Amino acid sequence: MTNTKVNEDHVIIWFRDDLRTLDNTALNHAIETGLPVIALFVATPMQWHQHYVAAIQVDFIHRRLRILKQQLVALNIPLHVIQCNDFRESVDAVAEYCHQHRVVHVFANKQYPCNEQLRDEQLGLLLAKSGIKQSLFDDNYVLQPETILNREGELFKVFTPYRSAWLKRFIAEPSYPVTTTKTVALSDTTSAMLADSTDIQSLGYPVIESVRWPVDEEAILQRLDTFCATKALDYHQQRDFPAIDGTSCLSPFLAIGALSARQCVYHLLQHFPNALEINKDSGAFTWLSEIIWREFYGHLMHRYPELSKNYPFQAYTQHVRWQDNPTLLKAWQDGKTGFPIVDAAMRQLRATGWMHNRLRMITASFLTKDLLCDWRAGEQWFMQHLIDGDFASNNGGWQWAASTGTDSQPYFRVFNPTLQGQRFDPKGDFIRTWVEELANVPDKYIHTPHQWESGECLDYPLPVVDHKQARLLAIDAFKQAKAVMDNHQ
Repeated sequence: MTNTKVNEDHVIIWFRDDLRTLDNTALNHAIETGLPVIALFVATPMQWHQHYVAAIQVDFIHRRLRILKQQLVALNIPLHVIQCNDFRESVDAVAEYCHQHRVVHVFANKQYPCNEQLRDEQLGLLLAKSGIKQSLFDDNYVLQPETILNREGELFKVFTPYRSAWLKRFIAEPSYPVTTTKTVALSDTTSAMLADSTDIQSLGYPVIESVRWPVDEEAILQRLDTFCATKALDYHQQRDFPAIDGTSCLSPFLAIGALSARQCVYHLLQHFPNALEINKDSGAFTWLSEIIWREFYGHLMHRYPELSKNYPFQAYTQHVRWQDNPTLLKAWQDGKTGFPIVDAAMRQLRATGWMHNRLRMITASFLTKDLLCDWRAGEQWFMQHLIDGDFASNNGGWQWAASTGTDSQPYFRVFNPTLQGQRFDPKGDFIRTWVEELANVPDKYIHTPHQWESGECLDYPLPVVDHKQARLLAIDAFKQAKAVMDNHQ
């Protein structure tokens, strides 16, 4: 650690959902100034509550901050965590912190939902009054929002042409990880901060332990490399089967920024240089497509602010008459619908804070089509429980399943939960893991236990709806919504 001292002017790197020192655009720029750097993280428990942030994700963030603090010490950068209620208070808190520590420049990576953008705009205006600069960078995605547009200069509203344009642009202008490893100059202030060994205190939020997920750099990068080396090859064949460990399980690290999307693409291409070639029979290309889906939903949220405000993308679906049935909603939340694959998935979510992607589609379709419950109730429930909760991806996924979003599942296609279970968990291995009541049900009846002659003794609910009838009701509800929209035009 260098002992060189400089004047007391400082710059700040404000960490948000980018909790890493590797490949962090704002951090790189802060270091390049040559001035002493202070790292900030602002805990906003009331805002998290309003945004339904899962307690397990906040615990994951808390644990990751401890690692981040250690990593920053190696760069001569102290990390300071401050706490205030919400984004409004965070603006004043950061501005005051800047005044206290002679900060001349604040660096941060952009966040795209409306409330976050408003917070950054307000802070920029407040800092400017004191002559303090603010610089914001696009960092959350491989390719920046507003760079993947059609010939009319509009954002693609269908994924497949978006993906083609994404691939074309990436091939022409690759975006790979960039890391600055310089140690920065010290000031008396940063020297004193670095000498303080006080642990990071509670973030003021309920605690659900996230210890199942590692937070140290080596373990995270090892997970990425192991997936690319051993699982990516067969990803397209195994990713839909929840009883198989066939997915990357990297989404929690992407959600809090412990890993960047650029790192994922770079590692994948090291193992599969041809992954950029469209090939549906390629596991590597299929996984790359999932990363591009994440970009698609993030770019949409940037372009269409209404997606941050509970509005559906398809305007006519505002007229869908969702059923307000708390009993059915609770049965879905508790994993007691009488549909084994749905119940197993929902219990997995509650127990682990994570759910297999195929199961997210099945459970979302079931809530919105079989139970005709408002997709926003499901979106909220997932955010409250997912360790990998990402606003744009979660919103996009729910609107896809509910047929309310861009490039959404057509409303007349309704997942049959029983057939989905039979196809993707044929022997019921996943179901038996999470629905203990069905442990002894024969394979033949594991997806329809109520049809088993010995099923009368099971402590397991009968199906809460008849799927065939529910499907017709859902299709009719969307048809009526279209008719209402047509009459208003």
